[in-house]
Amino acid sequence: MAIISSKQPESDKPTEKRQKSSQSKKSGQTETGEQKPASGKKNQLLETAARPDEVSRNDDGIRPQTLDDYIGQKALKEVLQIAIQAAQARKEPLDHLLLYGPPGLGKTTMALILAQEMKVDCKITTAPALERPRDIAGLLVNAKAGDILFIDEIHRLSRVTEEILYPAMEDSRLDITIGKGQSARTRSIPLQPFTLVGATTKVGALTSPLRDRFGLIQRLRFYELDELTSIILRTATVLKTEVQESGAIEIARRARGTPRIANRLLKRVRDYVQVKASGPITEKIAGEALELFNVDPCGLDWTDRRLLSVMIENFNGGPVGVDTMAAATGEDAQTIEEVYEPYLLQIGYLQRTPRGRIATPAAWQHLGYEVSERPTLVVKSEVKPESNEDSDQLSFM
Repeated sequence: MAIISSKQPESDKPTEKRQKSSQSKKSGQTETGEQKPASGKKNQLLETAARPDEVSRNDDGIRPQTLDDYIGQKALKEVLQIAIQAAQARKEPLDHLLLYGPPGLGKTTMALILAQEMKVDCKITTAPALERPRDIAGLLVNAKAGDILFIDEIHRLSRVTEEILYPAMEDSRLDITIGKGQSARTRSIPLQPFTLVGATTKVGALTSPLRDRFGLIQRLRFYELDELTSIILRTATVLKTEVQESGAIEIARRARGTPRIANRLLKRVRDYVQVKASGPITEKIAGEALELFNVDPCGLDWTDRRLLSVMIENFNGGPVGVDTMAAATGEDAQTIEEVYEPYLLQIGYLQRTPRGRIATPAAWQHLGYEVSERPTLVVKSEVKPESNEDSDQLSFM
């Protein structure tokens, strides 16, 4: 009985493969029949650099490019101008810089401006992205002389990454360990001198060895009303939006002293004008638009007003604990402490006491409540007994 095999002789296989590969190359298909991507598309997919038409909408020219265009922070600008001119005269990189302050005040923008002024590249990353040692090692090795490495939220660096930065910041040296156990050895790789710019909202969370290695430590403050007005007018010019100065002042008044919030509110007012109004942004139109988005003249949103109103209506203005406030409003206690309370404390609408939070009379008036008289705690002074007999009776009792 003959056995018929479905396999073909092995000598024919190479010939068939060559024929199939040549046919697939001509037709642009793979051996499995799938369409092979064109070489141009493949190169586009492998490209790492963003093309001009792929740049994020956040980089549409709103950020200033030079220190002269940067509005506000006059003391900080003066210090940095001196540092830049001195470094350029010595032909050295800038000293390491630590910027701290509330979010949205322009720490990232300042790092980009420093790179522009020094005519070097700026590499931007965040501390949580540098989990493994090779992440920070790759950035340090590839850095060119004078480049700026910007690390946002630097207080969240891991301990291992922080230890790698110590010799890199001081001696421009990268220490790596090769091998394990008895065969382990340390090797030092020389680095190009660079500038580390760190940004943080919690400067106290940085370890002392890391904080002391920065040559410049500068704080960014909140912006004044006239500074925010100038920022809004400049942003409106970039966005090709017509804004009257009174309208810019109305938006700046509700921006909580933060340029990021000012630009965000301007974009929302621009949307409102485009849909429900026409012409330039006036004071009246800006007020109507921001009232629609629940932003009152003091910059309080719906959640801020709810926190204060619950304290006044349910607890007679306080004192009340943060956990009780979280249960009454449905907000997380940490969110109340870190997101909402700082601004309320800053404008004097809230007080923190050992017994809890208290809504100030200014908060009562802002929300339209009549300030009620609080019951005062009367501490009775102890009366000393006149005779020993009374004291014995008191102690016995």
